[in-house]
Amino acid sequence: MQTYDVVVYGASGFTGRLVAEYIQATHPDLSWAMAGRSLEKLAAVRAEMGLPDSVPLLKADVSDPTSIRDMVRRTKIVITTVGPYLKYGEPLVAACAEAGKDYVDLCGEPPFMWNMIEKYDDVAKASGARIVHSCGYDSIPFDLGVYMLQEEAKSRFGAPFKDVKGRVRGMKGAYSGGTALSGIETTKLAQSDPDVMHRLLSPFALTSGFEGARQPADHKPVYDEDLGSWAAPFYMAIINTKNVHRSNMLMGHPYGTDFTYSEMIATGPGDAGEAAARAIASADKNAETAHLKAGDGPDKDAREAGFYDLVFTGMSDTGERLSVNVADDRDPGYGSTCKILTEAALCLIHDVPDATGGVLTPAPVFGHSIINRLRDNAGMVFEVES
Repeated sequence: MQTYDVVVYGASGFTGRLVAEYIQATHPDLSWAMAGRSLEKLAAVRAEMGLPDSVPLLKADVSDPTSIRDMVRRTKIVITTVGPYLKYGEPLVAACAEAGKDYVDLCGEPPFMWNMIEKYDDVAKASGARIVHSCGYDSIPFDLGVYMLQEEAKSRFGAPFKDVKGRVRGMKGAYSGGTALSGIETTKLAQSDPDVMHRLLSPFALTSGFEGARQPADHKPVYDEDLGSWAAPFYMAIINTKNVHRSNMLMGHPYGTDFTYSEMIATGPGDAGEAAARAIASADKNAETAHLKAGDGPDKDAREAGFYDLVFTGMSDTGERLSVNVADDRDPGYGSTCKILTEAALCLIHDVPDATGGVLTPAPVFGHSIINRLRDNAGMVFEVES
Protein backbone atom coordinates (compact mmCIF):
# COMPACT_ATOMS: atom_id res chain seq x y z
CA MET A 1 0.00 0.00 0.00
CA GLN A 2 1.54 3.30 -1.10
CA THR A 3 1.80 5.99 1.57
CA TYR A 4 2.17 9.75 1.34
CA ASP A 5 3.43 12.67 3.40
CA VAL A 6 0.22 14.65 2.82
CA VAL A 7 -3.33 13.92 1.71
CA VAL A 8 -5.57 16.84 0.78
CA TYR A 9 -9.11 15.79 1.72
CA GLY A 10 -11.73 17.79 -0.15
CA ALA A 11 -9.36 18.49 -3.04
CA SER A 12 -12.21 18.93 -5.52
CA GLY A 13 -13.84 21.69 -3.45
CA PHE A 14 -13.16 25.40 -3.81
CA THR A 15 -10.46 25.78 -1.16
CA GLY A 16 -9.15 22.24 -1.64
CA ARG A 17 -8.35 23.04 -5.27
CA LEU A 18 -6.35 26.09 -4.18
CA VAL A 19 -4.38 23.99 -1.70
CA ALA A 20 -3.63 21.42 -4.41
CA GLU A 21 -2.55 24.17 -6.80
CA TYR A 22 -0.26 25.72 -4.19
CA ILE A 23 1.36 22.37 -3.35
CA GLN A 24 2.10 21.63 -6.99
CA ALA A 25 3.48 25.14 -7.62
CA THR A 26 5.66 25.47 -4.53
CA HIS A 27 6.40 21.94 -3.30
CA PRO A 28 6.48 19.82 -6.49
CA ASP A 29 8.63 17.10 -4.91
CA LEU A 30 6.20 16.49 -2.04
CA SER A 31 4.71 13.02 -1.77
CA TRP A 32 0.99 13.82 -1.71
CA ALA A 33 -2.44 12.71 -2.87
CA MET A 34 -5.86 14.23 -3.55
CA ALA A 35 -8.86 12.71 -1.76
CA GLY A 36 -12.62 13.12 -1.91
CA ARG A 37 -15.95 11.39 -2.38
CA SER A 38 -15.70 10.89 -6.14
CA LEU A 39 -12.66 9.65 -8.06
CA GLU A 40 -14.26 10.91 -11.27
CA LYS A 41 -14.63 14.43 -9.90
CA LEU A 42 -11.10 14.37 -8.51
CA ALA A 43 -9.74 13.27 -11.89
CA ALA A 44 -11.67 16.03 -13.64
CA VAL A 45 -10.34 18.65 -11.21
CA ARG A 46 -6.79 17.33 -11.57
CA ALA A 47 -7.02 17.68 -15.35
CA GLU A 48 -8.78 21.05 -15.20
CA MET A 49 -6.05 22.47 -12.99
CA GLY A 50 -3.25 21.08 -15.12
CA LEU A 51 -1.91 18.85 -12.36
CA PRO A 52 0.11 15.83 -13.51
CA ASP A 53 -1.62 12.48 -13.80
CA SER A 54 0.99 11.15 -11.38
CA VAL A 55 -0.81 12.88 -8.48
CA PRO A 56 -2.68 9.97 -6.83
CA LEU A 57 -6.41 10.05 -6.17
CA LEU A 58 -8.04 8.46 -3.11
CA LYS A 59 -11.73 7.88 -2.53
CA ALA A 60 -12.89 8.75 0.99
CA ASP A 61 -16.25 9.82 2.37
CA VAL A 62 -17.17 10.73 5.95
CA SER A 63 -20.36 8.68 5.56
CA ASP A 64 -18.09 5.62 5.14
CA PRO A 65 -15.82 5.41 8.22
CA THR A 66 -13.81 2.56 6.72
CA SER A 67 -12.79 4.72 3.76
CA ILE A 68 -11.73 7.52 6.12
CA ARG A 69 -9.62 5.15 8.22
CA ASP A 70 -8.03 3.71 5.09
CA MET A 71 -7.14 7.19 3.86
CA VAL A 72 -5.67 8.18 7.24
CA ARG A 73 -3.50 5.05 7.36
CA ARG A 74 -1.87 6.06 4.07
CA THR A 75 -0.52 9.44 5.13
CA LYS A 76 1.47 11.29 7.76
CA ILE A 77 -0.95 14.21 7.79
CA VAL A 78 -4.37 15.10 6.43
CA ILE A 79 -5.19 18.62 5.27
CA THR A 80 -8.97 18.88 5.30
CA THR A 81 -11.05 21.61 3.71
CA VAL A 82 -14.32 19.69 4.01
CA GLY A 83 -16.83 21.78 5.92
CA PRO A 84 -19.01 22.73 7.56
CA TYR A 85 -16.97 20.86 10.15
CA LEU A 86 -19.98 20.63 12.45
CA LYS A 87 -21.59 18.39 9.82
CA TYR A 88 -18.63 16.60 8.29
CA GLY A 89 -15.59 16.99 10.53
CA GLU A 90 -15.77 14.53 13.40
CA PRO A 91 -15.14 11.19 11.62
CA LEU A 92 -11.82 12.45 10.29
CA VAL A 93 -10.70 13.92 13.63
CA ALA A 94 -11.61 10.63 15.32
CA ALA A 95 -9.70 8.55 12.77
CA CYS A 96 -6.57 10.72 12.99
CA ALA A 97 -6.64 10.87 16.79
CA GLU A 98 -7.00 7.11 17.09
CA ALA A 99 -4.33 6.32 14.48
CA GLY A 100 -1.78 8.84 15.73
CA LYS A 101 -1.82 10.80 12.47
CA ASP A 102 -1.55 14.56 12.17
CA TYR A 103 -4.40 16.79 11.02
CA VAL A 104 -4.85 20.44 10.05
CA ASP A 105 -8.00 22.28 9.05
CA LEU A 106 -9.24 25.81 8.47
CA CYS A 107 -12.06 25.57 11.00
CA GLY A 108 -13.77 28.72 12.21
CA GLU A 109 -16.58 26.91 14.05
CA PRO A 110 -15.99 27.12 17.83
CA PRO A 111 -18.69 24.56 18.79
CA PHE A 112 -16.96 21.97 16.63
CA MET A 113 -13.62 22.83 18.16
CA TRP A 114 -14.74 22.55 21.78
CA ASN A 115 -16.50 19.26 21.00
CA MET A 116 -13.29 17.85 19.49
CA ILE A 117 -11.27 19.02 22.50
CA GLU A 118 -13.66 17.31 24.89
CA LYS A 119 -13.92 14.08 22.88
CA TYR A 120 -10.46 13.58 21.40
CA ASP A 121 -7.82 15.59 23.28
CA ASP A 122 -6.89 12.69 25.56
CA VAL A 123 -7.04 10.23 22.66
CA ALA A 124 -4.70 12.38 20.57
CA LYS A 125 -2.30 12.88 23.48
CA ALA A 126 -2.10 9.10 23.94
CA SER A 127 -1.55 8.37 20.24
CA GLY A 128 0.70 11.36 19.54
CA ALA A 129 -1.64 12.84 16.91
CA ARG A 130 -1.39 16.61 16.52
CA ILE A 131 -4.93 17.80 15.72
CA VAL A 132 -4.53 21.50 14.86
CA HIS A 133 -7.64 23.55 14.13
CA SER A 134 -7.82 27.01 12.57
CA CYS A 135 -4.76 26.82 10.34
CA GLY A 136 -5.91 29.41 7.80
CA TYR A 137 -6.50 33.15 7.96
CA ASP A 138 -8.38 32.26 11.06
CA SER A 139 -6.35 32.03 13.12
CA ILE A 140 -2.64 31.73 12.29
CA PRO A 141 -1.96 35.41 11.44
CA PHE A 142 -3.68 36.46 14.67
CA ASP A 143 -2.47 33.72 17.02
CA LEU A 144 1.11 34.00 15.76
CA GLY A 145 0.95 37.80 15.62
CA VAL A 146 0.20 37.86 19.36
CA TYR A 147 2.84 35.17 19.97
CA MET A 148 5.53 37.11 18.10
CA LEU A 149 4.66 40.35 19.92
CA GLN A 150 4.85 38.66 23.31
CA GLU A 151 8.13 36.90 22.51
CA GLU A 152 9.60 40.23 21.40
CA ALA A 153 8.30 41.96 24.53
CA LYS A 154 9.92 39.33 26.75
CA SER A 155 13.20 39.71 24.86
CA ARG A 156 13.23 43.53 25.00
CA PHE A 157 11.51 44.31 28.29
CA GLY A 158 11.82 41.10 30.30
CA ALA A 159 8.08 40.43 30.47
CA PRO A 160 5.10 39.99 28.14
CA PHE A 161 2.34 42.57 27.83
CA LYS A 162 -0.68 42.03 30.04
CA ASP A 163 -2.94 43.70 27.48
CA VAL A 164 -2.70 43.29 23.69
CA LYS A 165 -4.79 44.83 20.93
CA GLY A 166 -5.14 43.25 17.50
CA ARG A 167 -6.34 45.61 14.79
CA VAL A 168 -7.17 45.02 11.13
CA ARG A 169 -5.72 48.13 9.46
CA GLY A 170 -6.74 47.08 5.98
CA MET A 171 -8.34 44.12 4.26
CA LYS A 172 -9.82 43.23 0.90
CA GLY A 173 -11.37 39.84 0.31
CA ALA A 174 -14.49 37.89 -0.54
CA TYR A 175 -16.49 35.03 0.92
CA SER A 176 -16.97 31.53 -0.43
CA GLY A 177 -19.94 29.21 -0.22
CA GLY A 178 -18.05 27.01 2.26
CA THR A 179 -17.51 29.93 4.63
CA ALA A 180 -21.15 30.90 4.36
CA LEU A 181 -22.33 27.36 5.12
CA SER A 182 -20.02 27.11 8.14
CA GLY A 183 -21.49 30.34 9.50
CA ILE A 184 -25.01 29.08 8.91
CA GLU A 185 -24.36 25.82 10.79
CA THR A 186 -22.83 27.63 13.77
CA THR A 187 -25.70 30.14 13.89
CA LYS A 188 -28.36 27.40 13.68
CA LEU A 189 -26.78 25.50 16.54
CA ALA A 190 -26.42 28.62 18.71
CA GLN A 191 -30.03 29.68 18.08
CA SER A 192 -31.33 26.24 19.00
CA ASP A 193 -29.30 25.85 22.21
CA PRO A 194 -28.93 28.69 24.77
CA ASP A 195 -25.91 26.96 26.34
CA VAL A 196 -24.11 26.99 22.98
CA MET A 197 -24.96 30.65 22.52
CA HIS A 198 -23.61 31.51 25.97
CA ARG A 199 -20.42 29.59 25.35
CA LEU A 200 -20.02 31.04 21.87
CA LEU A 201 -19.92 34.53 23.38
CA SER A 202 -17.20 33.62 25.89
CA PRO A 203 -13.57 34.28 24.91
CA PHE A 204 -12.65 31.32 27.15
CA ALA A 205 -14.86 28.74 25.44
CA LEU A 206 -11.80 26.66 24.44
CA THR A 207 -9.79 26.89 27.66
CA SER A 208 -11.15 23.77 29.35
CA GLY A 209 -12.33 25.22 32.66
CA PHE A 210 -9.99 28.21 32.87
CA GLU A 211 -11.75 31.57 33.11
CA GLY A 212 -9.38 34.52 32.84
CA ALA A 213 -9.69 38.25 33.33
CA ARG A 214 -12.61 40.30 32.10
CA GLN A 215 -11.92 41.12 28.46
CA PRO A 216 -12.25 44.50 26.70
CA ALA A 217 -15.55 45.21 24.94
CA ASP A 218 -15.12 44.68 21.19
CA HIS A 219 -18.74 44.32 20.11
CA LYS A 220 -19.47 48.00 19.39
CA PRO A 221 -17.61 50.97 17.85
CA VAL A 222 -15.05 52.57 20.15
CA TYR A 223 -12.43 55.28 19.87
CA ASP A 224 -9.03 53.76 20.61
CA GLU A 225 -6.97 56.44 22.35
CA ASP A 226 -3.76 54.41 22.20
CA LEU A 227 -3.94 54.02 18.42
CA GLY A 228 -5.64 57.34 17.61
CA SER A 229 -8.33 55.60 15.58
CA TRP A 230 -11.93 54.52 15.70
CA ALA A 231 -12.42 50.77 15.78
CA ALA A 232 -15.33 48.56 14.72
CA PRO A 233 -16.29 45.00 15.67
CA PHE A 234 -14.43 42.37 13.64
CA TYR A 235 -16.54 39.37 12.66
CA MET A 236 -13.65 36.91 13.12
CA ALA A 237 -12.84 38.04 16.65
CA ILE A 238 -15.31 35.50 18.01
CA ILE A 239 -13.01 32.79 16.64
CA ASN A 240 -9.54 34.31 16.95
CA THR A 241 -9.84 35.51 20.55
CA LYS A 242 -10.77 31.99 21.65
CA ASN A 243 -7.76 30.52 19.89
CA VAL A 244 -5.39 33.11 21.37
CA HIS A 245 -6.62 32.36 24.89
CA ARG A 246 -6.37 28.60 24.34
CA SER A 247 -2.83 29.03 23.04
CA ASN A 248 -1.92 30.99 26.17
CA MET A 249 -3.36 28.22 28.33
CA LEU A 250 -1.69 25.37 26.42
CA MET A 251 1.70 27.09 26.72
CA GLY A 252 1.28 27.44 30.50
CA HIS A 253 0.01 31.05 30.47
CA PRO A 254 3.23 32.79 29.41
CA TYR A 255 1.10 35.90 28.70
CA GLY A 256 -0.24 35.73 32.26
CA THR A 257 -3.49 34.44 33.74
CA ASP A 258 -4.82 38.03 33.70
CA PHE A 259 -3.99 38.55 30.00
CA THR A 260 -6.51 40.51 27.91
CA TYR A 261 -6.86 40.59 24.15
CA SER A 262 -9.22 42.56 21.94
CA GLU A 263 -9.54 42.33 18.16
CA MET A 264 -11.23 45.00 16.00
CA ILE A 265 -11.09 46.78 12.65
CA ALA A 266 -9.32 50.15 12.73
CA THR A 267 -11.30 52.68 10.67
CA GLY A 268 -9.27 55.86 11.17
CA PRO A 269 -9.65 59.08 13.17
CA GLY A 270 -12.27 61.80 13.15
CA ASP A 271 -15.82 61.86 11.87
CA ALA A 272 -14.97 59.71 8.84
CA GLY A 273 -13.46 57.04 11.06
CA GLU A 274 -16.48 57.06 13.34
CA ALA A 275 -18.90 56.83 10.41
CA ALA A 276 -16.97 53.90 8.94
CA ALA A 277 -16.93 52.10 12.29
CA ARG A 278 -20.67 52.50 12.74
CA ALA A 279 -21.34 51.33 9.18
CA ILE A 280 -19.30 48.16 9.75
CA ALA A 281 -21.02 47.53 13.08
CA SER A 282 -24.48 47.77 11.52
CA ALA A 283 -23.72 45.65 8.40
CA ASP A 284 -25.59 42.36 8.08
CA LYS A 285 -22.97 39.68 7.36
CA ASN A 286 -25.64 37.05 6.76
CA ALA A 287 -27.15 39.17 3.98
CA GLU A 288 -23.73 39.45 2.35
CA THR A 289 -23.35 35.67 2.13
CA ALA A 290 -26.95 34.46 1.76
CA HIS A 291 -26.65 34.01 -2.02
CA LEU A 292 -23.53 31.82 -1.87
CA LYS A 293 -23.59 28.05 -2.28
CA ALA A 294 -20.99 25.28 -2.00
CA GLY A 295 -18.28 25.71 -4.63
CA ASP A 296 -18.72 29.47 -4.98
CA GLY A 297 -15.79 31.75 -4.27
CA PRO A 298 -13.65 34.62 -5.56
CA ASP A 299 -11.93 34.10 -8.92
CA LYS A 300 -8.17 34.25 -9.48
CA ASP A 301 -8.10 37.97 -10.23
CA ALA A 302 -10.07 38.73 -7.06
CA ARG A 303 -7.84 36.49 -4.94
CA GLU A 304 -4.71 38.17 -6.26
CA ALA A 305 -6.19 41.66 -5.77
CA GLY A 306 -6.97 40.95 -2.13
CA PHE A 307 -4.75 41.67 0.87
CA TYR A 308 -4.71 42.20 4.61
CA ASP A 309 -2.69 44.31 7.02
CA LEU A 310 -2.84 43.50 10.74
CA VAL A 311 -1.15 45.16 13.69
CA PHE A 312 -0.73 43.80 17.22
CA THR A 313 0.16 46.34 19.90
CA GLY A 314 1.02 46.12 23.57
CA MET A 315 1.83 48.75 26.17
CA SER A 316 3.34 47.98 29.56
CA ASP A 317 2.44 49.63 32.87
CA THR A 318 5.76 51.48 32.70
CA GLY A 319 5.12 52.88 29.23
CA GLU A 320 7.03 50.54 26.92
CA ARG A 321 5.16 50.06 23.68
CA LEU A 322 5.68 47.66 20.79
CA SER A 323 3.81 46.68 17.62
CA VAL A 324 4.07 43.72 15.27
CA ASN A 325 2.73 43.77 11.71
CA VAL A 326 1.36 40.68 9.93
CA ALA A 327 0.35 41.06 6.29
CA ASP A 328 -0.13 39.29 2.98
CA ASP A 329 -0.83 40.40 -0.58
CA ARG A 330 -3.55 37.86 -1.33
CA ASP A 331 -7.25 37.49 -0.53
CA PRO A 332 -7.25 36.48 3.15
CA GLY A 333 -9.73 33.62 3.09
CA TYR A 334 -8.48 31.85 -0.02
CA GLY A 335 -5.35 33.21 -1.69
CA SER A 336 -3.60 33.46 1.67
CA THR A 337 -5.33 30.61 3.49
CA CYS A 338 -4.26 27.96 0.97
CA LYS A 339 -0.63 28.95 1.57
CA ILE A 340 -0.97 29.06 5.35
CA LEU A 341 -2.78 25.72 5.57
CA THR A 342 -0.22 23.91 3.42
CA GLU A 343 2.77 25.37 5.24
CA ALA A 344 1.19 24.45 8.58
CA ALA A 345 0.99 20.82 7.48
CA LEU A 346 4.60 20.81 6.29
CA CYS A 347 5.70 22.53 9.49
CA LEU A 348 4.28 19.62 11.51
CA ILE A 349 6.17 17.11 9.38
CA HIS A 350 9.52 18.84 8.96
CA ASP A 351 9.97 21.51 11.63
CA VAL A 352 8.25 20.29 14.79
CA PRO A 353 8.19 16.48 14.41
CA ASP A 354 8.59 15.97 18.16
CA ALA A 355 5.76 18.27 19.28
CA THR A 356 3.38 16.46 21.61
CA GLY A 357 -0.08 15.34 20.60
CA GLY A 358 -3.48 16.72 21.47
CA VAL A 359 -6.19 18.95 20.06
CA LEU A 360 -4.17 22.10 19.62
CA THR A 361 -4.09 25.69 18.46
CA PRO A 362 -1.34 26.96 16.16
CA ALA A 363 1.04 28.94 18.40
CA PRO A 364 1.85 26.21 20.98
CA VAL A 365 2.69 23.56 18.38
CA PHE A 366 4.31 25.66 15.63
CA GLY A 367 5.97 28.52 17.48
CA HIS A 368 8.38 30.60 15.45
CA SER A 369 8.81 27.79 12.89
CA ILE A 370 5.59 28.65 11.08
CA ILE A 371 6.51 32.34 11.01
CA ASN A 372 9.77 31.46 9.25
CA ARG A 373 7.96 29.18 6.79
CA LEU A 374 5.35 31.76 5.90
CA ARG A 375 7.98 34.42 5.38
CA ASP A 376 10.27 32.20 3.30
CA ASN A 377 7.78 30.16 1.27
CA ALA A 378 4.55 32.16 1.21
CA GLY A 379 5.83 35.74 1.06
CA MET A 380 3.98 36.82 4.21
CA VAL A 381 5.11 39.68 6.43
CA PHE A 382 5.81 39.20 10.14
CA GLU A 383 7.81 42.16 11.39
CA VAL A 384 8.31 44.40 14.39
CA GLU A 385 7.17 47.95 13.66
CA SER A 386 8.20 49.86 16.74
